[in-house]
Amino acid sequence: MSDYDAPFEIHVHGDVPLRAGVTYAQLQEALKPLWSYAGARSLADAAESAYEEEPGIQFDAHTHMLSLCWTVSGDLDFRQQLDEMCMGLNDLAERGAAIEVSFYDTEFDDDEAQGDEEARDDFVMLFVGPTPAAIMQVQRDLLVEDVVHMMERHFDAAELDGVVAEIDKLFTQRFDKLVSSLEIGKPPRGGGSGGAGGHGGGRRPRHLH
Repeated sequence: MSDYDAPFEIHVHGDVPLRAGVTYAQLQEALKPLWSYAGARSLADAAESAYEEEPGIQFDAHTHMLSLCWTVSGDLDFRQQLDEMCMGLNDLAERGAAIEVSFYDTEFDDDEAQGDEEARDDFVMLFVGPTPAAIMQVQRDLLVEDVVHMMERHFDAAELDGVVAEIDKLFTQRFDKLVSSLEIGKPPRGGGSGGAGGHGGGRRPRHLH
């Protein structure tokens, strides 16, 4: 698909902390869904964004940080690339992280719009992490931040402890259900050969009591 034919400009934004041992080659493989979609032959070829003022795709080997501020032309099929990218980054991430993806409708013209016609702009929030608990931790922190920011217009921060506790309770219930569902598929202790797949075990997110 040429840039001219692409109905969307897609902006990918976020910072993902990576494990200390992650190599550039591993990162290139994890991000292959992005750079191959852009028609590039490697991550280096696609690292620059469509806009010069955006940093693009950057990997800081000293801080082990992947930074994304990258725009590409495409269609809604880009969502499949995002799913594959998240699976690749899950294996490399040190902690949970959020990635924002915005779809901007390039075919919509305010001046030519008729009636109640609206742009097909869309927004997706993705989460990656080494375990479900790490991912839920990021989801919890973002939700608390949003709720507290909204409610502080009407209440003092000290009055919101109960609200935060209820949010923690909801995430604790979700985490416990996830662990229970994964435990069902595990062989009895002492039996079988090899471990169960997935990242279901481990400690709870630290704020979920």
